[in-house]
Amino acid sequence: MNFRTADVAGLRLFYREAGDPSKPTIVLLHGFPTSSHQFSDLIPRLADRFHVIAPDYPGMGYSDAPAPTVLRPTFDDVAKAIDAFIAQFAPGPLILYLHDIGGPIGMRNATAYPERIAGLIFQNFTISVEGWNPERLKVYERLGGPETPEKLAETEQFATVERDMFLHKKGARQPDALNPDNWAIDAYAFSIAANRVFMSRLFMNLTTNIQYYSEWTAYLNDRKPKTLIVWGRNDPLIVPAAAEFVKQVLPAAELRYYDGGHFVLDEYVEAIADAITETFSR
Repeated sequence: MNFRTADVAGLRLFYREAGDPSKPTIVLLHGFPTSSHQFSDLIPRLADRFHVIAPDYPGMGYSDAPAPTVLRPTFDDVAKAIDAFIAQFAPGPLILYLHDIGGPIGMRNATAYPERIAGLIFQNFTISVEGWNPERLKVYERLGGPETPEKLAETEQFATVERDMFLHKKGARQPDALNPDNWAIDAYAFSIAANRVFMSRLFMNLTTNIQYYSEWTAYLNDRKPKTLIVWGRNDPLIVPAAAEFVKQVLPAAELRYYDGGHFVLDEYVEAIADAITETFSR
């Protein structure tokens, strides 16, 4: 695996890369509040058959946090930055791995450039309101809208080691056996004030994605991309109804549940790597 940085649209982005660029490309889009490190065990398991590339979003992981005058902390603007990254380093055709907030970032790119997309991998990401844990959605809706100092202070608690540990451990099959590097590495980004604020403001923008759900559903229905759904059944944030909705829209999609949580790769990386290889190497 190679560890690199790139200047993209005036931003300094960190990314991980492995495999032969002449082979089919998979772009791995990570969740919140983590980074491309969540794929560190998956990448080498795919690199013999695929070109694999995983960026850290602006303000997350090892990427720099831009000032709002350079890049607004919104999903629309972050998706444009990742689109510029993809155009530069993985112009397609490509397979998009969509996890958590990587889902709305990737789906913006997929709908804007459908000719680039050779396939999709859904992991604990929803394109339906019913896919949310309703209690969590109420919190995200309350924190959205115009920013206030109180909202920002509350949202910054989502970009902490404690929150990260909760998301890795809740619903995991053996939470006490997880590798603590999963959240210890994320702590680096949390320790930088500009990163923490950028992440928090992006998180406050989360519910703006709901307005695009019907568009993304129509894209799946019309384009019918080859799709694999890998799902941690015990996710405290996004419920299995989200996976079932995608399966309903795309009956040909492969759906595989695992006895894990939001970060199901922590415990099932071998099985998920095999599922990806089986689905997209045929």
